[in-house]
Amino acid sequence: MSVPTQLLIATLLVVTTVLIHLTGIALLLPILRRHRSHRTPMIHALRGGLVVLGSALGLFVLHTIEIWLWAAAYLTLHALPEFEQALYFSTSTFSTLGYGDVVLGSRFRILGAIEGANGILLFGWSTAFFFSVVDRLKLLERQIER
Repeated sequence: MSVPTQLLIATLLVVTTVLIHLTGIALLLPILRRHRSHRTPMIHALRGGLVVLGSALGLFVLHTIEIWLWAAAYLTLHALPEFEQALYFSTSTFSTLGYGDVVLGSRFRILGAIEGANGILLFGWSTAFFFSVVDRLKLLERQIER
């Protein structure tokens, strides 16, 4: 596969995963907005825990969808022969873990490199979002203490 074709496919995948992430975070934001401070610390702590859990699971689902999208692309392009290999490669590449025991052929390696860059960006975005959720909960906790 030519370099321009790989770049085009990678660009489409990156745009798609960014849109998935944007949509997912937009759907998770109401979880944060609905959480208000409560008079009783126990209820506040319980609801705060549920907000953190819901945010973490929501972000995990987003990354799973994005990883599966890349895996489906590898399978569709015949870059890897089986879905299990494609999913394994995509997961280790997207997370930048990169075991190296399953690799793409030289015809597809630019796709793999761009998936790694895509994963770094989206994990960073998720980290920033998750940090803001926890920070917001801390702010509400301080308001209760006053």
